[in-house]
Amino acid sequence: MAEKLDRRALKDAVCQLLAQAQVSPKGMTALYLGIVAALSLVVDLSGSFLAGGVAGGIATFLNILSMLVRITLGAGFTLYCMAIRRGERTEYLTLFDAFSFVGKLIGLTLVTSLFIWLWSMLFVIPGIIAAYRYRFATLNLLENPDIGVMEALEMSKRQTYGYKAQLFALDLSYFGWGFLASIPAVVYNAAVQMEIQTAVLNGGGLAAIQAAAARPVLGLPDAVWGLIVSLWGLAVSLFYLPNYQCVELDYFDAAKRTSGVSAPAARLDSPDGL
Repeated sequence: MAEKLDRRALKDAVCQLLAQAQVSPKGMTALYLGIVAALSLVVDLSGSFLAGGVAGGIATFLNILSMLVRITLGAGFTLYCMAIRRGERTEYLTLFDAFSFVGKLIGLTLVTSLFIWLWSMLFVIPGIIAAYRYRFATLNLLENPDIGVMEALEMSKRQTYGYKAQLFALDLSYFGWGFLASIPAVVYNAAVQMEIQTAVLNGGGLAAIQAAAARPVLGLPDAVWGLIVSLWGLAVSLFYLPNYQCVELDYFDAAKRTSGVSAPAARLDSPDGL
């Protein structure tokens, strides 16, 4: 049976835990999101200067590569939070630990996204439920990279039974932080939509609408907006992301404990298991 967790108490306990971390949570978050911001800037610039033919293919490749690196760094950040909760010393290089099993990590991400998309084809609600059903799949893989993709997903299905509503409430409790981090993106998208609506109301054709969408927002090119969005999101995330990730791991531990489902111990390299 699922355990009713005290979310506020968990958040307070995590704050104290993070304060004792040997490697600064804000420093690790800044490194993680700083690399992500740099990648986003490169992709935005490539989109501005590379278009069509071979150049367009390079831009697409950079976009895909950036996405894969973001996924892997995100897993490394989670490994860092796992180590903090175990009282282990970590280094900034922990952020790159997931590259040792990047293929399986990307495979799990793709399969999970496919399953959620298929459920979303039925209606929005089944897609949301599926997202929470597979919420712990990546955490299972991070605990033991030896397990398979489908095994990680099956374990998550059993672990999240009775916890989906609590996980949803957890996400809602951080909604204010997420909204604050998204303000520059909201301003940018609203300004673009206003330009498009103005072009439509003025009777402009497709060319006029495309020109309006491509027009610099508030006099700033897209690459600058991309940098603003990334840096603002980074600054806000410093204050909540480590806490959020560690609290989610508390839910994960509770789910493993009450469901009796957890990843088997990772196999050691040495033949005698020492």
